[in-house]
Amino acid sequence: MVEVAHSSSRHRLVGQPLLYAISLFASLGVFLFGYDQGVMSGIITGPYFKQFFNSPGPIELGTMVAVLELGALATSIAAGRIGDVIGRKGTLFIGALVFTVGGAIQTFTTGFYVMIIGRVISGCGVGLLSTIVPIYQSEISPPNHRGALACMEFTCNIVGYASSVWTDYFCSFIGSDLSWRIPLFLQCVIGSILAAGSLVMPESPRWLIDTDQDAAGMRVIVDLHGGDPDNIIAQAEFQEIKDKVLSERELGEGRSYAVMWRKYKRRVLLAMSSQAFAQLNGINVISYYAPSVFEEAGWLGRDAVLMTGINAIIYVLSTLPPWYLVDRWGRRFILLSGAVIMGIALGFTGWWMYIDVPATPKAVVACVIVFNAAFGYSWGPIPWLYPPEIMPLTFRSKGVSISTATNWAFNFIVGETTPYLQEVITWRLYPMHGFYCACSFILVYFLYPETKGVPLEEMDAVFGEEERLDYESERASLVSNTRSHSIRSGSRRRAATERGWVSRLIYRNDRSTYQPIGEGDE
Repeated sequence: MVEVAHSSSRHRLVGQPLLYAISLFASLGVFLFGYDQGVMSGIITGPYFKQFFNSPGPIELGTMVAVLELGALATSIAAGRIGDVIGRKGTLFIGALVFTVGGAIQTFTTGFYVMIIGRVISGCGVGLLSTIVPIYQSEISPPNHRGALACMEFTCNIVGYASSVWTDYFCSFIGSDLSWRIPLFLQCVIGSILAAGSLVMPESPRWLIDTDQDAAGMRVIVDLHGGDPDNIIAQAEFQEIKDKVLSERELGEGRSYAVMWRKYKRRVLLAMSSQAFAQLNGINVISYYAPSVFEEAGWLGRDAVLMTGINAIIYVLSTLPPWYLVDRWGRRFILLSGAVIMGIALGFTGWWMYIDVPATPKAVVACVIVFNAAFGYSWGPIPWLYPPEIMPLTFRSKGVSISTATNWAFNFIVGETTPYLQEVITWRLYPMHGFYCACSFILVYFLYPETKGVPLEEMDAVFGEEERLDYESERASLVSNTRSHSIRSGSRRRAATERGWVSRLIYRNDRSTYQPIGEGDE
């Protein structure tokens, strides 16, 4: 076991205060992502923005909004390699710095093409941040709080979105080009804060151990567990991570994308599908173009931005219940119920626009609010939590980079085509995305295993890809479990038979009865 000296400083953050401080500060990365999602939605409807860019058409608007995803797509793929080479902390710093530069170019743009360049550069920063923050978050989080912390992270994303919408609204009262330049400039301020803060954040202990910096990794683990080097829990966690790293090395298969695809194809496809359907389910039709949607429904000008702001507040509130529910209800139930509500809301949105009666504007607002609330509770946070959970340490960075790249690819497709489809197929656009919600329900029901409460090092057992683990599990190391194998097996059978038919239907692939692998399971 690696020895770690007792720290002489009394003012260092340790334990839960350190964990929450890291989570909160890292969440500035997804705050930036959310802010950038929403900031364009309000300014593109403003008169001074339209005048400056000579009344851009739907293709030009779609390109300005969606081109960010091309930069994000490129760097989210590269982030897998970058995160493995320079670490999670270094990638976070570079992402924040690149984003800030792109925000400055957008703020001081001289025309359409300079704006495009600024959006692409910002997208490169967003791609790095949106890939590395979920990885970093999952690798410092304990199993029983991992879901809650990831959902808190997503809340920061939506707070960023809401902040940008309200910034757009209040700046719309400014009678000059500052009405759209100020919201863009605030990106630079937030990005600078994140870049500076990332320099003092600790590195991921799993990355440190994976790169043979055992003493530094143990130091971070000790700090996360209260600062006592003799803490048995911290020592057990270090040993399990180290054993997992060594067992992966013994296989000698390398860490290329090809090896990852061959060994973990199912996991990669599930991670990619979660991010793809997060976009196909229609959220960015609302996030990027909410004022345009409300204008289409009958709200005009500044009133459309105001309705977007009200919707954003409810959107933020909807992300709070998963903090409590995700580690209790599990990932599957939240995704399934969210898909149902979102599909119904989108269907009614299209129907109200089709009949076009005096009640349509208010009815569309209500439907959009319900849709956003359902997304914020389900398909918003879970697709950012699920991929880093299910990928093993040796391929986590690369696997999450592929899933995040999928997000940005579909993000670009939705962002680029929405203005055009709003003009061509009008109300039919919303039931179309409702159909994708139905598809996502079927996919989750039949293929997604439950990962609630499962330590990262034991995810092989969840997917049935481990014949037998030859080391103690994280939870078995931390919690003394003296029950025999027969007792455990009997309790599992009773748990399965005692559940009602509704529970068995919803939790078809549920692993809520998952037990860590202990000494008796030989």
